[in-house]
Amino acid sequence: MSAALKKSPLTRVKDEFGGKDKLVDKIVGVLDAGDESKDDLRKRLLGVANSKLIRLHTVATRTKSAGGHEKLVASTADRLNRGKDKDYVNKLDGYSDAKLLDILSVAERKATANAAAAAKPGAAAAKAKAKAEKPAKADKPAKAAKPAAKAAAKKG
Repeated sequence: MSAALKKSPLTRVKDEFGGKDKLVDKIVGVLDAGDESKDDLRKRLLGVANSKLIRLHTVATRTKSAGGHEKLVASTADRLNRGKDKDYVNKLDGYSDAKLLDILSVAERKATANAAAAAKPGAAAAKAKAKAEKPAKADKPAKAAKPAAKAAAKKG
């Protein structure tokens, strides 16, 4: 989709959610407010930009579908083959849900690409063969040293 046809955040909020109030209500229902009351959270979110609200809704729903923050941390560590590394899991636990989702999506894309490359061993071998067959660049001949007579004439 080109930039000219892309909808503005306000239009997306109106089309997809029916207005900012309804979007904020959905986010408050999905998010864990922690110590803050849901009314205070709702008031605070009403002042946030529409693009941030859309991103927040996407992250919150994807986190909830993954099973929460703890399960998201565990699945990210497992996808990175570092599930047994307790220090790394603790580090991942300190990340936001959005960052964890980004790390997880990159790891999944990389795993998919590796699986596709493994499924086509001929393509990787052909690429390595083509690289090996390229002729090596001829080294430039070394510059000849100036005769000692010319060097002595320039100094004197």
